[in-house]
Order: sequence, then C-alpha cells, then structure tokens
Amino acid sequence: MDSVCHVVAMPYPGRGHVNPMMNLCKLLASQNSNILITFVLTEEWLGFIGSEPKPDNVVFATIPNVIPSELVRAADMVTFFDAIMSKMEAPFDLLMDRLERPPSLIVADTYLPWAVRVGNRRSIPAASFWPMSASVFSVFQHFYLFEENGHFPVDFSEKGNDRVDYIPGVSSTLLLDLPHIMDGKHPTILCHNLEAFSWLPKAQYLLFPTIYELETQVIDVLRSELSLPVYTIGPLIPSFKANDHPSNVAHSQWLDSQPCSSVLYISMGSFASVSSAQMDEIAAGLNKSSIQFFWVARGEAGRLQEVCGTKGLVVPWCDQLSVLNHSCIGGFLTHCGWNSVKEGVSAGVPFLTLPIKIDQGMNSKAIVEDWKIGWRVKSTEAKIDHLVTSEEIAWLVKTFMDLGDGKGKEMRRRAREFQQICHSAIAEGGSSESNISAFIGDIFQGHEH
Repeated sequence: MDSVCHVVAMPYPGRGHVNPMMNLCKLLASQNSNILITFVLTEEWLGFIGSEPKPDNVVFATIPNVIPSELVRAADMVTFFDAIMSKMEAPFDLLMDRLERPPSLIVADTYLPWAVRVGNRRSIPAASFWPMSASVFSVFQHFYLFEENGHFPVDFSEKGNDRVDYIPGVSSTLLLDLPHIMDGKHPTILCHNLEAFSWLPKAQYLLFPTIYELETQVIDVLRSELSLPVYTIGPLIPSFKANDHPSNVAHSQWLDSQPCSSVLYISMGSFASVSSAQMDEIAAGLNKSSIQFFWVARGEAGRLQEVCGTKGLVVPWCDQLSVLNHSCIGGFLTHCGWNSVKEGVSAGVPFLTLPIKIDQGMNSKAIVEDWKIGWRVKSTEAKIDHLVTSEEIAWLVKTFMDLGDGKGKEMRRRAREFQQICHSAIAEGGSSESNISAFIGDIFQGHEH
C-alpha cells in the first residue's frame, strides 16, 4: 500500500476562505511528510497567492474562473454564489481525472457541497471545512428554529433588539447580530446555505478553525447531534515568531518608535467594507482624538491619511499578524471577520467591533458579551444604518486606549487570558494540537483501507 496520503483541498474562492484552508494545508504538510496536498484554486486566485511560500509537499492546481473577475463578487454576491454552485463542479471533476496520484481525501469548504458529491461518486472520503465560528454554524444547522419561533423572515429595523435564546450551544443573542440573510431578502443565498448544510451528513469529517475552549458549549452540542467526527483545529493562523517584523521597513521603523500599547490598529477586511461616509467619520474622529493609529485601508490610504492628520499611518497593506503582535499595539478596530478575530485573540489585544455583514455580528457579540475582551463601536440601540459620528469615534477611541481606565484594565487582563488559551490549544497536548493529530491518524487509517 502506498504510504503517501494525497489530500485534495478545494477552498471557496474568497480571501476569508482561502487563507484558513491554506493554513490548514501547510499545517498538515508540516506535521507529516507523507501527506501530499493538491490545493485547487481558480486561475485568478493562483495569481493572488501563487508566489507565497509553502511546503514542498503542497502543490497548486487550477480550474477556470467562475466569473470574469472574482474581485467584483462583493458587488453582486448572488451571481457569484450561483456561478460557484453551477460552474465549478464539472472542472473540479475533470481535474480529479488528471491528477497523477489518486486522492485519499477531499477537504472542501462547507459552502462547496458539490465537492462532497464528487467525492461520494468516486468513493473518496470528504472533510467539510467550515471557515467561520462554530456558533455561526449552529445558527444555520438549526435554521428551522427561527421559522418555528416566528423569527424568519425578520425585520431587523423593527425587531433587531429582540433576543434569541434557542440556538443550541449559543448564548442569548440579539437578532441584530445574526447573519442578515435572516431577513428573507436574500432567498438565493439562503437556499445555497441550506443546500450546503444538507450535504454535511454525506461528508466523513467536519473541521472547525476554532479553539474548543473559546466555543465549548456549542462544540459539545454539535458533537452530540452530528454523526460525523468534529475536530476543532484553530486558530489556523500562520505561526508567529517574536522576531517577525512587518515586511515594510518604513512600517517597522514607525511602529518601533511608538510607546508600548499606545497604537490603535485598524482594518476593515478585504471583502465587504463600511460605507465611504463612515470611513470619513472614523478618519475625522481619529484626528480629533489625537490617538496614535495604524490603519490598513486598501485603495483609500492616501485620501484617508489627509483626513486623519499626522498622528498615525494609513497604508494599503500590511502583514496583519506581525503588526498585531507588535508591542506598541494596544487595541484593534475591526469588522470582525473570523480570521481577524482569531489573529487579534492570539495577539492578546482588546477589540473595538464594527461588524458589517455575514458572520461578523455574531463574532462581535462573542468578543463583547461572551469573552468580554472588547467594546462595540455602535450601541445596540442604534439602527442598522446609523452613522457613528466623528465625535462619538473620538470619545470612544480615547476612552478605549486609556491604559489607566479601570474597565479597560480588566478588558486587557482578559485579552491576555484569552491569548494564553489560544497558545495553550496549539501547544503539545493542547486541544487543537490533539485534534490535528487525531485527524491525521484518521485520514491515514482511511487511506490504508
């Protein structure tokens, strides 16, 4: 029997999906040299990440783009999702025939149920990789409960402050914090979501890029309900070393010159973004606050730098993990994408949360209500489209960055505790390290049979 286990990885073509799956593949490849991974990307995505370093036992393969430019997906999410569901299965199936070595396992994003279907047809086991928190998974897994409780469709502007306490494993949550496809105005996307979940029982494993200790209750519930093994293998972020520096020398020098915990790091993600008007209010608020800041703003760095003034830097890109781990960073203003949340937790920084859509409201809620390591930018009483003014921003960031503030001290203490939880999970014998070892053992056992 061939001792090499060949894993084919198929991520959903989006930054928040590709990155954690690539981190998983690098981890698997580094743990066992007998694992060969074929990482499948659309041609456009190969252009984005093809030159990034990776282990020798991870190779790229491509399928055609699903739409001419996948970067426009935020503008027309429905068309993009439809194309992913209807146009990717056939080329993926053809690719499987062209592989030199037959696959032992397919690892596929949960949002690509057709990859499980291809595996079933070919008698190849499949691992479903859920790229968000386990709490958000539980929302979709138990979607029928919203209908039973009269919360679907929901009018967020009228009922946003109603609380939901019937999602198994998830503590009481504002309707406003749930994924906004609950409003019934996105039937196509909701339909694709539910179809993806209907295929889960046909997979052989379920992988979560979370840490068991961060979501203990919901993981316990899902393990009791689901028939397939559930592995928590987070945080699935690149390993960070204390001597790693932001890759840009000018950034490094500026960060090195700032006092400890004095800088607010700001990033609103790479996909959905806050309105231009809100960006301007944040910029003006930073100017009024006189707080030092380091802001990553694709495409708008020059304009925002002019509005912000000279107390901080606005840059188009940075190595987020190394910046978050810099000693000068004292807080993180974020849209609350799951990857950013995990990086912030592992760096031990407190959060200011400004969620935009999808899973971000629930991630914000976990940070503020469950873990108590951050504050909301918008009060829960505010309407969905409420513009947070520059005056509000200025007051908030000044208070948040005040190292002498009593509430702030407690929040920072907790943030350091959660950092330790994160590091313990991936240390030898930790929950994530043990789960990764068990998963590798399982896939080799399946490969041998």
